[in-house]
Amino acid sequence: MRSLAALSLALLLQAAHAAETPKDCPPTAQAPTAEQMQQARAAAKDRGALWRLSKDGRSSYLYGTVHVGRMAWAFPGPQLQKALKSTEVVAVEIDLSSPTLGQEMQAAQQRAAALVLTPAEQQRLDAQADAACLPRGALAGFHPVMQAITYVSLAGRRDGLDPAFAQEGMLLGTAKALQRSVVSLESVASQMALLLPQDAQQARWLLRNNLDALESAESRGSLLRLSSAWERGDLAALSDPAKLCACTPSAEELDFYRRLNDERNPHLAQRIAEEHGKGRPVLAAVGLLHMTGAQALPKLLAGQGFKVERLH
Repeated sequence: MRSLAALSLALLLQAAHAAETPKDCPPTAQAPTAEQMQQARAAAKDRGALWRLSKDGRSSYLYGTVHVGRMAWAFPGPQLQKALKSTEVVAVEIDLSSPTLGQEMQAAQQRAAALVLTPAEQQRLDAQADAACLPRGALAGFHPVMQAITYVSLAGRRDGLDPAFAQEGMLLGTAKALQRSVVSLESVASQMALLLPQDAQQARWLLRNNLDALESAESRGSLLRLSSAWERGDLAALSDPAKLCACTPSAEELDFYRRLNDERNPHLAQRIAEEHGKGRPVLAAVGLLHMTGAQALPKLLAGQGFKVERLH
């Protein structure tokens, strides 16, 4: 469910339009009309979670995002609008608008463990292409694990949750409209090293784990629970991985979750502090799950001398 899965969105939409669309396919995200945009702006309300970070006589902001969304969520509410207007830099996990992003993605995939798929694994991926109403082979240029992650990101479309309306896209578009600087808090290489391991055994486990979650509808249910908790800004509902997946995670799954979420937080906190320390107020946008647990970003930033206030 990571933001890098959105990189394949343009390819996916192009492939979907090129193929015949059966009646049981989920709707494809469409750009809002002028009337829809006007209505959405007028009705926009705050969602997610927002903190004010005060230090050295100026205030930055920390915003918890979600990597799928609905059209209405693509329009910032009053508190988030105020934060955007009062800051000069938008800091995201990865700047998806970077002109070098494609090259960095390709290089990262080449460093990952090469997986020769068994016929059964290929059939499982083909079945997910069918479920997503994409031509088989549309993602053949992606590493098999990245293919599965992309299908996970699309699993919520039947429930109205689409990566096309992820918060990162909205924030990047708003940053450009307001002529704000955009910086990445992490590198493509560091994120992809977690998602696409160089160890073949670990990579194959990730592939099969994602396919298992897709086939059991666990991915779809998790996206619904995650996005619902995000909309309410309900951190308590996000603090337990078992509640998110409505399952009993294995020790291996919990270890991967810890590496993907908790262990990245000290670096993210340091990077946010560095950008704030450059003298320009920052709006830092990071997945809301990073605001939970013992290594929650608000706690780490408070430890770096920030006065941290949740804006409800």
